[in-house]
Amino acid sequence: MKKVPFELQRGATLLVGLIMLILMTLFAITIFKLSKGNLQIVASMQQRSETQAAAQEVIEKVVSNTTFSKSPANAIPNTTCGTATPANTLCVDTRGDGVKVKVVVTPTCVSSQVIPVAALNFTATNDVGCLVGLSQTAGVVGATTNNSLCANMLWNINAVATDANTSAQYVLDQGEGMRVSANTTCS
Repeated sequence: MKKVPFELQRGATLLVGLIMLILMTLFAITIFKLSKGNLQIVASMQQRSETQAAAQEVIEKVVSNTTFSKSPANAIPNTTCGTATPANTLCVDTRGDGVKVKVVVTPTCVSSQVIPVAALNFTATNDVGCLVGLSQTAGVVGATTNNSLCANMLWNINAVATDANTSAQYVLDQGEGMRVSANTTCS
């Protein structure tokens, strides 16, 4: 085997070392960019989850308020977002860091249907309230109504939650049914 003189081998090691260094640098940059992308995805998912929780919380507050069936557009007064925001708007601090998610709730009545007396259970406490004070119409000449004093009302409740830091929005639509007085109608 023929030996290559030492002078001819000097640059080969340096060249191979530089190529390996460039490859390792490119590999490290690629890993950093992939990690940063994954971190942004996780942060975005957390932001979405927080705004969704805020929207759900405010919907529950609006629907649980006793004035909702009588005045759905003003079910809860705005006390947390300042004076310039409308009713049914709340600001919720989901992280406990002072940054609030603003949630605007818009209820829309879908239908209101009076419950017939025949559909009520006379032993259920919720149904007895629909019968109190109801006059007898069975066997009465000219009686055309067989309605109770209660109605089922169906609502579509839209909540738009906006994060103050990122302006990320989450829109939540929820259906809600409730029993109300028969003289309450969709308006």
